[in-house]
Amino acid sequence: MATRFRALHEDFLVLPNPWDAGSAKLLAEAGFSAIASSSAACAWTMGKPDGSLNRKSAVAHAATLSAAAGLPVNGDFESGYGETPAEVAKTIEAAIDAGVAGCSIEDLVSDRPEPLYDRVVACRRLEAARDTIERAGSDFVLTGRCEALAPFGKDGLTEALERIPLYVEAGAHVIYVPYLTEAAEVEAVLEASSVPVSVIAGLGGVSNDLAALRALGVRRITLGSNLYKVALGSFLTAVDALADGRVELPGAVPSARVNGAFARPRPGHGPASGS
Repeated sequence: MATRFRALHEDFLVLPNPWDAGSAKLLAEAGFSAIASSSAACAWTMGKPDGSLNRKSAVAHAATLSAAAGLPVNGDFESGYGETPAEVAKTIEAAIDAGVAGCSIEDLVSDRPEPLYDRVVACRRLEAARDTIERAGSDFVLTGRCEALAPFGKDGLTEALERIPLYVEAGAHVIYVPYLTEAAEVEAVLEASSVPVSVIAGLGGVSNDLAALRALGVRRITLGSNLYKVALGSFLTAVDALADGRVELPGAVPSARVNGAFARPRPGHGPASGS
């Protein structure tokens, strides 16, 4: 799976984010080559806020999505489920053992006044992750995720641009800076990175134009929790209508379409002979 996933970065890769086995299967049915987990979507399916996952639950969720779809999965593993490089390495090791094809590691700090890990510490965490991958002899794809725009808004782009070369040197195979919505921002990140760049789509501006992102040189896009938000939006619209005494079922699909997709075996995953 990791080898397949790494090869997909040679072209423009659309990486949608399912939230359970069923949505993962439907994405495979739609013809996507790989998928990604969303820590927010996973937490919400459990009735918990974003940031509630731990190493075990996040890795297990990503592995479940991959097994259901028969596709490589990139794990959204937040800040690596540990502060120290050794703890991040444990997360990477668990992911490789579970058959996850890649993951992102953020530089966002939780429960501290500082919003981001110090640059040196952030790089050491990525170095530990890359060292674990190399020692395992795996093609696991490591994404260095810089969250500078999350706490600082557009003012964080300068910080991100200074961190990107450091993260590449530390071993990131892919660079990911969330919340880019302007072509000039994307171009600046591409210029700063010597490895493929991933962008989150669906946030407005150029992030909604896949053709434009591809033309700029972006090699991967993801949707984060946006697909699950779409599903929840339709659900809550129906719920609000029902509470108001009306029946509205926006976007409801025929049962036959879902049953048909789930009944078809994935290539190479049909019933065993004689069973």
